[in-house]
Amino acid sequence: MSIPSGVTVSQQSGQLSVKGPKGTLAHPVPPTIKVEVTDGQVKFARPDDEPRTRALHGLARAAVANMIEGVTKGFVRELEIQGVGYRAEVKGKKLVMALGFSHPVEVAIPEGLAVSVQENRIKIEGSDRGRVGQFASNVREIRPPEPYKGKGIRYVGERVRRKVGKAAVG
Repeated sequence: MSIPSGVTVSQQSGQLSVKGPKGTLAHPVPPTIKVEVTDGQVKFARPDDEPRTRALHGLARAAVANMIEGVTKGFVRELEIQGVGYRAEVKGKKLVMALGFSHPVEVAIPEGLAVSVQENRIKIEGSDRGRVGQFASNVREIRPPEPYKGKGIRYVGERVRRKVGKAAVG
């Protein structure tokens, strides 16, 4: 895998760290996988073709690819709020949402992530793919879309299977 300009990849004591314009990320490398960083290339080698070793080889390669993309472009997840009176806003380091509960729900924004709200969309940005996806999942989990009216928090583009209510069953 090639390393773009402006990005440096280094390896020390079982950790692979990637530094770029959007920050620095580090990830442990499985002990069975050998990593070489030479001439703007990162190369991975495995000692055998056992299924577990092959899986770790793919994991290490994907983790480094995600770190390189994260420090150059970054990752974005967008959530959409649907429901009458449902809204969200960012106050300091917290995401405050009114989701039909008796109280507003406050969620602390993790370090290294940027959250913005426009109308009914929550945009989560960051360089670490795992942290962006996990925070988006945690926010969605507060009020997942329900199947009868579709109210709740969903990913942009997510299709919610709707059910017919009991009045239509007859």
